[in-house]
Amino acid sequence: MKDFADKPRHPEKARRTLSETPRKPGWIRVSRAESPEYGQTRRILKENALSTVCEEAACPNRGECWSHRHATMMIMGETCTRGCSFCNVATGRPDALDPFEPGRVAQAVAKLGLRHVVITSVDRDDLDDGGAAHFAQTIRAVRHQTPDTTIEVLVPDFLNKGDAWQTVVEARPDVFNHNLECVPRLYPSVRPGARYYQSLRLLDDAKRHNPGIFTKSGLMVGLGETFEELRQVMDDMRAAGVDFITVGQYLQPTPRHHPIDRFLPPDEFARIAEMARAKGFLAVSATPMTRSSFHAGDDFARLQAARHALTFATEPQNG
Repeated sequence: MKDFADKPRHPEKARRTLSETPRKPGWIRVSRAESPEYGQTRRILKENALSTVCEEAACPNRGECWSHRHATMMIMGETCTRGCSFCNVATGRPDALDPFEPGRVAQAVAKLGLRHVVITSVDRDDLDDGGAAHFAQTIRAVRHQTPDTTIEVLVPDFLNKGDAWQTVVEARPDVFNHNLECVPRLYPSVRPGARYYQSLRLLDDAKRHNPGIFTKSGLMVGLGETFEELRQVMDDMRAAGVDFITVGQYLQPTPRHHPIDRFLPPDEFARIAEMARAKGFLAVSATPMTRSSFHAGDDFARLQAARHALTFATEPQNG
């Protein structure tokens, strides 16, 4: 892990106006329990010199996940080339790729005994392929080390990287995830380095390239979006063939990050989930604490079951 004491973690946010971080309501519960399994997870990750989005993005579910020996691997370093206003990952000039990292990820997956692993990354706009080949190498390394482990990738948008995304899809992960994050109106303030339709096209391209792959995308709410805007994004996702949608409450990492507009109560998340199911997603997770990789293994099993049920229902029955 790098020592950021001698440089700001978020230099691009230094001039942002400080905004008061509102008190969390009772339904926002951050798990801080540190069980023996939590310590074992931390030790295995440290021994293999691996970063996790759990730590770098200050995920509120880390205590629960690590206590179940689940961790989301974040490859290609700890420094992102983007400066999204919602994100706690450090921004700056990344180091060169570590060619041994894929093998260490595979070793950690084996030691943790993961049946399902989520692999994500920082944005690497400095690389010609955006890191696609490194993703593919990591997928292959995990497949070699633990062939029965299912693999989910949460990829960047590969903006201006041509068909680099194909390298990831052709490595055949079980789930191809790319988060739209927010409604398109909010992109200039929330994801200024990204383009909504580029992200949407990436999901569509992945599904067209391999119709058998599960595709997944996530949204944060509480940023100022409307229900009508959420409905339109869901329509866009379904038109792109997205199978699984996750929706969770945005939590402001620091006073210099994007302010919270409001905390949505659980009944509004239930309404969002109902709306998503009506759109035809194979699986939906919409709760205040939902995050892309939270309970990802259980969600993958639900995805498989939903597809099987749909296939069985549409096949002609004999007799």
